[in-house]
Amino acid sequence: MVGAPRTAGVKEVAAHAGVSLGTVSNVLNRPERVSSRTRARVEAAMSELGFMRNESARQLRAGSSRTLGYVMLDATNPFFTDVAQGIEEAADEADLSLFICNSDNRSERERTYLDRLQQQRVQGILITPVDPDAAILDEVSARGTHIVIVDRTRHNETHCSVAVDDVLGGELAIEHLIELGHRQIAFVGGPDTVGQVLDRRLGAKNALVRAGLGESNLTVVPTFAMTAAEGRGAGERIAGLPAAARPTAAFCANDLLAFGLLQQCVTLGMRVPEDLAIVGYDDIEFASAAAVPLTSVRQPRRQLGRTAAEMLLDEASPGHEHRQVLFTPELVVRASTRHSG
Repeated sequence: MVGAPRTAGVKEVAAHAGVSLGTVSNVLNRPERVSSRTRARVEAAMSELGFMRNESARQLRAGSSRTLGYVMLDATNPFFTDVAQGIEEAADEADLSLFICNSDNRSERERTYLDRLQQQRVQGILITPVDPDAAILDEVSARGTHIVIVDRTRHNETHCSVAVDDVLGGELAIEHLIELGHRQIAFVGGPDTVGQVLDRRLGAKNALVRAGLGESNLTVVPTFAMTAAEGRGAGERIAGLPAAARPTAAFCANDLLAFGLLQQCVTLGMRVPEDLAIVGYDDIEFASAAAVPLTSVRQPRRQLGRTAAEMLLDEASPGHEHRQVLFTPELVVRASTRHSG
């Protein structure tokens, strides 16, 4: 069996350039200490031999790496990939690399990735946790690895966090539907273990109360996950309600649910927004490109990621104090709620 070709090491480079190991080390780590002529000779030897610096070994000797980790909740949701892009932009500007892990909304998988990232001695970890109050986050911090929570908030202020005011987002969605004349509205989303679902539903209820309506005007259609498939199932249940009790509008806890609901409406011959107006949440890129462009509550996805990464880089600064940043959402109105006529 033929093994992988061996990469030239510093000894070979030193011999090829006719210099000492210490000179090669200085070229790699303290080039200002080496004359330009000698540095050029060493760099030429590196190029000729195909020398590749063993960055991971250097970082392990230093005790930490020039790497950040992001444990995202669901890689199938474009919202989180947009957040990751914001993190990557900030990391790149700081000359850092980024490991991206997908917990798939599973606590045991999340713990595995947290362990692996600590073993890699990453500078810090950004995480959208399954449970923002989980003890594992405190355990990681206690071991000396900085953590910033993304798109979630904790009940205490032991970590920096970046999130969006989801209660306000729910209020914006329902106020828009009430202004359009809707009085029977469905809330599609779940499970209730997801804090954002609870906050967005609370915002919906707040808006109904302010409008002089009650909780009886809100039909809760729970889902087991925030996926398009669950949205299609919610569409079947809404269509199966008696005509007198059937909502004329639906507010979905994220855009994937809204897409599924929209698909099911098309399958069942229901017109959007004439038979059912639909509001989503996140305003992911595909929202404007749907068969019926989707009205959605926009979150500053890349800004969330960028801000979280900048906060993580600030964690090691003297006098650092944990901050909880809450962004303001924005309603983007499109054809799924607004009649074209």
